Amino acid sequence: MRRYLPELWERREFVYELARCTLRGQNYTNVFGQLWLVLNPLLMGCVYFVLVDIINGSKHASNYFAVLLAGLFLYTFFSSMLSQSAGSIIGSSRLVLNSRLPRLVMPITQMVIAFFRFAPSLIVLLVVHELQHVHWGVAAFYAIPAFLEVAMFGAGLGFICATAQVYFRDFSNFLPYVTRIWMFLSPVLWQLNQVLGKHDLKAHLLPLNPLSPMIGTWGDALVYNVAPPYSWLLQGLAWGLCTLIVGTFVFVRREREFSVRL
Repeated sequence: MRRYLPELWERREFVYELARCTLRGQNYTNVFGQLWLVLNPLLMGCVYFVLVDIINGSKHASNYFAVLLAGLFLYTFFSSMLSQSAGSIIGSSRLVLNSRLPRLVMPITQMVIAFFRFAPSLIVLLVVHELQHVHWGVAAFYAIPAFLEVAMFGAGLGFICATAQVYFRDFSNFLPYVTRIWMFLSPVLWQLNQVLGKHDLKAHLLPLNPLSPMIGTWGDALVYNVAPPYSWLLQGLAWGLCTLIVGTFVFVRREREFSVRL
C-alpha cells in the first residue's frame, strides 16, 4: 500500500480527465445535457412526492418536499456510486488489459462522475429551499461531514461491488433491487426523528441501517437547521471509515486476478 497509494495519487489528473471525457461522450457537457441533470432529480422528487404525500394521503409538514428532495438526492448519489462502480472494471476491460494503471482508478473515476451528476441537484435543492422559506444557519454546515461519510461508505462498497462484478457477471442485475429496497429502509421517504420517537420495533431496527445516521444528519442540517446528535456523526464516521478500508483492501488484494478473469 505504501507504493500503491502514491501511484494512485499521481493518477488524479487522469481520473479527472477520464471522468470529464466520459461525461462529454454522454452529452452531459452541452446545454440540454446539463439541463437534464437538473430536471431529472426534480422530476424524480415530484414522483415520490405524489406517491407518498398525495396518493398515500400522509400528513407531513409544509417543508416535506424539501426534506424529500434532500434525502433523495443524497441517496441517488450513493446508489449511483455503487451501480457505476460495479461495472467499472468490466466496462474498461481493454484499459485494464493494456495498461499498468492502478486498477482502483476505474471505480474512482465512476465515483467522480457520480459526483458531477450530483452537483447540479444542489441547485434544485437551493431553489426549493427558497420557495419553501427554509432558513439557513450555521447548523447547515453539518451537512458537509454527512456528505463525506456517505461518500466514504459508498466508495468502500463501490470497490467491493467492482470486485464482485468481475467474479459474478450477473451481480449488476441484482444490485438495483438491493439499492431500491435499501432506499425504503433509509430515512429518505420518512424522517429518522419521527421513527425514533415511536419507541416500537421499527424504531429499534431501522436505525441499524448504516445510512440512517448519515442521511438523518444531512436532512436535519439542511432542512431544519439543527445540530444532529453527535452519536449520529460518530456512527456515520465509523461506518464510512471501516467500509472504505475494507473495500480498498478487498479490491487491491484481488486486482491482480482481474486480467485473468476478464
